[in-house]
Amino acid sequence: MYLILWTFVIFSFLGWVGNVIRNLAVYKKFKNNGFLTSPFFPMYGLTAVICRVVLTPLESYPWLLLVASIALTTIIIVVSGFLFEKILGFKVWDYSQAKLSIGSYISLPYAILAGLFGFGFIKVFMPVSDALVMLIPLIVGKIILAGLLALILLDYVFSVITVIRLKYRIKYLSNIEELLGDDADEEKIKLIGENCNRLFTENILRRRLASAFPDLKTSVYLGMISDRVGQEKDKNMLEYTTVYENKEERPFAFGLCFTKLFYLFVIGSFIGTILETFWAFMVDGNFQVRVGLVYGPFIPVYGGGACFLTIVLYKLYKLNDTLIYVISAVVGASFEYFCSWFQETLFGTVSWDYSDTPLNFNGRTNLMYALIWGFLGLVWVRFFYPWLARIIEKIPKRAGGVMTAVLIIFMAFNAFMSCAAVYRWQDREVHPNADNAFVEYIDYHFNDEKMEFLFPNMKASD
Repeated sequence: MYLILWTFVIFSFLGWVGNVIRNLAVYKKFKNNGFLTSPFFPMYGLTAVICRVVLTPLESYPWLLLVASIALTTIIIVVSGFLFEKILGFKVWDYSQAKLSIGSYISLPYAILAGLFGFGFIKVFMPVSDALVMLIPLIVGKIILAGLLALILLDYVFSVITVIRLKYRIKYLSNIEELLGDDADEEKIKLIGENCNRLFTENILRRRLASAFPDLKTSVYLGMISDRVGQEKDKNMLEYTTVYENKEERPFAFGLCFTKLFYLFVIGSFIGTILETFWAFMVDGNFQVRVGLVYGPFIPVYGGGACFLTIVLYKLYKLNDTLIYVISAVVGASFEYFCSWFQETLFGTVSWDYSDTPLNFNGRTNLMYALIWGFLGLVWVRFFYPWLARIIEKIPKRAGGVMTAVLIIFMAFNAFMSCAAVYRWQDREVHPNADNAFVEYIDYHFNDEKMEFLFPNMKASD
């Protein structure tokens, strides 16, 4: 029970963190979309607890665990969406317009993604969180746990009371006869609008709920006086590029040009190092450097994948999320397959091998990583690419030109030295003695110990 309660607290907090990161990427500002004022999403914590209790006995049966995880998380999401709609009076999330939707509370891609997270929770996240909790002295852990649970419970009680009182006052206001009359003048309509707005600004709890759930406000306000003041239209998605009549007004790296793709390659390679390092820590339980080049934190496979996904999806970003997810999964898996084949053909080495995993394709990729590529591609084309494109275009043209030239030279030199170091790493077993100054330099700066540290997973192909 001690570990189960800690699971609830930890993953309630991690769910809140994930939501905040998403809002920073989408809205460019901090935004708490949770039902609570404190930094916790109890729905995520409760989902983690249910998965822990129900799915743990299936840990030794991976495929059965995955199927059960998809079914269980789907049921939790649907039931939660239904309950939220009954409490708040509107759908907090709605997939009815999405293709491959399952009812209005979830779609097939999201169900699969949630199932993968449930699978990863049992296999990776739960053992790690349990190990971290056990590092806390028991008495200290119980005191901290009791305090956090009390905070969550108190916050939840106050939030529920606030919603109930708010719905009661909204119902009272909606029964005012002037709202239904045809002879209401402009002054009365304005007064009604002010009364509606005041409902959501009287105290901090109401202001936060209105900010977290805009539909809680707009569904009432527009529902009562939209016929008088007009309906609010949804904003269209911002275009990736702006039309400039004068070419001189175009910013640095305008449009989908080589310069922008190069910067996306560098940034994507850097992000790939972060993802791989985090993945190694979560899977293996220890810190492990994972890079693709000998200088700097860069993994070119991720950079190339970012560029490839951008080129393929650049003109398709207005498609629905399901199609983008499927296209990204196919494109990402194909690119990963090609990179594995290219490395093995050129150097006779492999950096990853999925031969022992189910539904793999010649050991170069598998279905699970294809699904992960789909998720990464969807997040990339929806959020990260538009954001990064705007940042890149803000670089001053003259400084950007110089910086681009320096980076191209550096990355080209980095790639050359990486290829030379890998080639010499294999050649040293046959020819241990250097026969020229360049090979001596490679042997001194990139000896076997250094190469094993930089490329721990690289090995000769069979």
